[in-house]
Amino acid sequence: MNKVRDALESVVTNGGGKNAYIDGYRIGGKTGTAQIASNGSYSGNGYILSFIGVAPIDDPQIVLYVAMDNPKNCVQYGGTTVAPIARKMLVDILPALGIEKVLEQDKKETTVTDEITYEVENYIGLNKSEVKSAYYTFEFMGEGEKVIDQLPRVGEEIKAGQSVKIQLGN
Repeated sequence: MNKVRDALESVVTNGGGKNAYIDGYRIGGKTGTAQIASNGSYSGNGYILSFIGVAPIDDPQIVLYVAMDNPKNCVQYGGTTVAPIARKMLVDILPALGIEKVLEQDKKETTVTDEITYEVENYIGLNKSEVKSAYYTFEFMGEGEKVIDQLPRVGEEIKAGQSVKIQLGN
């Protein structure tokens, strides 16, 4: 069983499922890209893309399966198109289940083609003047000096130069 778990975790740390990696959570997974069959043969005009993830890999509490049937205008690979969707879901689900982050995990291998992303910090409760980052920009909305909400949420990742929307209030 440990070999299977190690293999699934390696898909997320250095395989096709890297887009499902979350720092602090040991996630295992498997991507899928399947041609659609019709009347006993492949139709050649569509794919079913999928990702199945399990977390935490050493003590599974959740299994998440996400599939897209013949998506348009995207790269036709489960790891490229579906794994990031599963990741966004797991970013919310794992803390909601009370699953604690771990201090040690295999680090995600990166290549020169990987986009650099940064984890969004918590700005809720800060004054507007305290909201700073060297990696991303901010878009302020509302009146007041206190941060009352933000998007993306704490722990989600965004690409360098993207904006975090900050809702201000009193």
